[in-house]
Amino acid sequence: MRILQVMAGARHGGAELFFERLVLALARAGMQQQAAIRTAPDRAGKLRAAGIETHEMRFGGWLDFATRPALQRLITDYQPDVVLSWMSRATQKLPPRSSGQVRPVYCARLGGYYPLKYYRHCDHLIGNTMDIVNYLVAEGWPAARAHYLPNFVQAAKAPATPRHLFNTPADAPLLLAMGRLHPNKGFDVLLAALAQLPKAYLWLAGAGPEEAALKKTAQDLGIHERVKFLGWRDDGAALMAAADMLVCPSRIEPLGNVIIEAWAQSKPVVAARAVGPAALIEDGVTGLLAACEDMDALAGALQRLCANPALADELAAAGHNAWQQNYTEAVAVARYLQFFDEVTG
Repeated sequence: MRILQVMAGARHGGAELFFERLVLALARAGMQQQAAIRTAPDRAGKLRAAGIETHEMRFGGWLDFATRPALQRLITDYQPDVVLSWMSRATQKLPPRSSGQVRPVYCARLGGYYPLKYYRHCDHLIGNTMDIVNYLVAEGWPAARAHYLPNFVQAAKAPATPRHLFNTPADAPLLLAMGRLHPNKGFDVLLAALAQLPKAYLWLAGAGPEEAALKKTAQDLGIHERVKFLGWRDDGAALMAAADMLVCPSRIEPLGNVIIEAWAQSKPVVAARAVGPAALIEDGVTGLLAACEDMDALAGALQRLCANPALADELAAAGHNAWQQNYTEAVAVARYLQFFDEVTG
């Protein structure tokens, strides 16, 4: 079986990281693949180093008249059984199939609640949460062609990032938050909560359009010395090892992959009760949930965890068990392989 994976995402982002992770995992499982990606030398280098033939294309806007013909040539030459596109930009660029053509099977993976108008020419849609699958069906997509396939993360350990590199006391409670610096992520709420925890420090790993505003907020709140803006990082395991807990304060979060990453590293989690985290976390068992956009509730949950190391250990252990049961590479790859067999059978 031959798979063509198509990703038109940005240089950084959670979906982009999982795309790389899945392509490499399927390669380790013996799947024959090629990849078509938006021009990104670092990403292309990773994939090519693993032996995956990778094609870089523009994937631009409406005036991009080159990408669709390039994809058509690639599909004609490679003859994939399945084309798996990621999100709407990549899916929109897929060339139309001729009437009656059944190969390749067009499948698209969605990590959010996107309009179905971008996916009408697909055969199957994948949601990385059951809530996304339910959304697809509610919007009129046939239930038999809507599939839940989980994300996964690896649990490779790394030496802890030394705290002194970011002027963080060794004995201070250290919170870690990771993600794109975007209003959806609720990092402004986290900063307001941190102002209520005078002994705690925050490492915020990410980049995005809200960076300047968040730095100003930290300054205005008088907590700038306790907030370390780390930029986009590729060493999540090392940051997790240094931190005492992971915080996911998102206003809007379809999944919350950073939660699964924390579970894999046996770190306790505090999250806002957005759709994804609320579906992942059993409150008080695998993590603590606080009301969305409620700085007092978030501060209370963080303070509870800081004051109770035994609870932190219990949550970390239960979260790690949830990861082992549902979100390992072995579990996810088996589901994807089964899916490919089913849609091409």
